[in-house]
Amino acid sequence: MRDVATLLEALPYIREFHGRTVVIKYGGAAMVDPELGQDFARDVVLLKYVGMNPVIVHGGGPEITAYMERLALPVEFVDGLRVSDAATVELVKMVLVGKVNKDIVLLINRHGQPAVGLCGDDGLLFRAARRPAPSGRDIGFVGRIEHVDVDVLLHVAQDYIPVVASVGADREGNSYNINADEAAGAVARALHAHKVVFLTDVAGWLRDPADPASTISEAGVAEVSAALETGFAGGGRVTGGMRPKLAACLEAIGGGVSSAHIVDGRVPHSLLLELFTDAGQGTKITTGYASVAG
Repeated sequence: MRDVATLLEALPYIREFHGRTVVIKYGGAAMVDPELGQDFARDVVLLKYVGMNPVIVHGGGPEITAYMERLALPVEFVDGLRVSDAATVELVKMVLVGKVNKDIVLLINRHGQPAVGLCGDDGLLFRAARRPAPSGRDIGFVGRIEHVDVDVLLHVAQDYIPVVASVGADREGNSYNINADEAAGAVARALHAHKVVFLTDVAGWLRDPADPASTISEAGVAEVSAALETGFAGGGRVTGGMRPKLAACLEAIGGGVSSAHIVDGRVPHSLLLELFTDAGQGTKITTGYASVAG
């Protein structure tokens, strides 16, 4: 009976989201654990079957780091962003566009829906510019997205599931490594998506990064903005990879996306649990102001 109850619980959400676009940032444990990867692909295919329009945006941090270490390239992060010299950007493009993107496409294809791989260079999807870290430090060829041309995405999404690697170029043709969280937020904003979901390796946005039980189940943009400005959220620090995720949530919601979700990609089918159940599974960020500790 629990299976029936779960289906009935999901029904109003399926009805509400039919025909809507959801942008999913695929990353974290879900990308490196084969079983979680299979779960993710099945979830995405199910979204398409029930009438939603999923768009996948991905990075590939662990694989990039592994190849950098094999080639004895220095690995360094500042404010959650990878320091990227010219050699690093060349490797990032090779790994993300040539390997990770195609692995994701093949995985989705195997579960019954055709997917098409893209990167920011395809159809002039991303126009990027060089950006420093939030602390002001020069981190090399790390880009911020100035513009998203959604034409290619809209054409592909009519018949396929778009899978977008987070690299792009500027007007002069210089390539940039773009943080996948930022890319997902920019794509969601440009598409006027209904939701954007970030898969990560923690339970959600935590008040105390050392306490997995301190998940903030819901927060408003005012609280997120204050936390990014001060570095704190209700007594807990906002550091590392959570900072670009929260910034991307604000970018998306500021562009009309109804809500942004940070969910634990280590949990099987976390995407469906967050979208189609009352309790959800991570942190939901909306235009509201109240927050509730989960």
